[in-house]
Amino acid sequence: MKLHRLFFSSLLLIALALSGCSPKESASSAAAVKREVSLAAVSAQAKGFSVGALMSTNIVYVFFDAQCPHCGRLWDASAPLHRKVKFVWIPVGLINATSTAQGAALLTAANPGALMTEHEASLLAGKGGISASSSIAPEVAQAIKNNTQMLNNFGAESVPFVVAKNLKTGQTVSQEGALSTAALAEFLGVDAP
Repeated sequence: MKLHRLFFSSLLLIALALSGCSPKESASSAAAVKREVSLAAVSAQAKGFSVGALMSTNIVYVFFDAQCPHCGRLWDASAPLHRKVKFVWIPVGLINATSTAQGAALLTAANPGALMTEHEASLLAGKGGISASSSIAPEVAQAIKNNTQMLNNFGAESVPFVVAKNLKTGQTVSQEGALSTAALAEFLGVDAP
């Protein structure tokens, strides 16, 4: 019986670890309608920062909330793929006011990749992430608001929300929730490291 409970507890923990963060509003109070995700629209309209193979034509867009631990897990899982793929991390403000402040700090950092690594390590350690001023330049606050609206327009219910073209199939793909490195590589159609 103890083994049975341990098995189901383990399954629940795995499901939670691979899920995503969603706004405090319940999904039933705002029924989301899934819409086709346009890579061209994301490329033209979203504001984010790039890491990885910056000259790569294989671009992966990740909508993330700075307060989301699942986004932190995806950040860590994506690191081994940085030599193969260009990642554009797009901050949104879903969880709380700190999300927008930290997203703004990351978006305007001189080295956003290094700051994101520091932030996610702090967040995953339960320390809340980097300190960020609540005084945000209006254009940066508007960019995050626009990013959030775009995510909502896609009907996404949680972050991280990944949008890319699968390199093997050529199809536009999207995924809600964190993935392991191997699962992310398969999803993107690239060889796992």
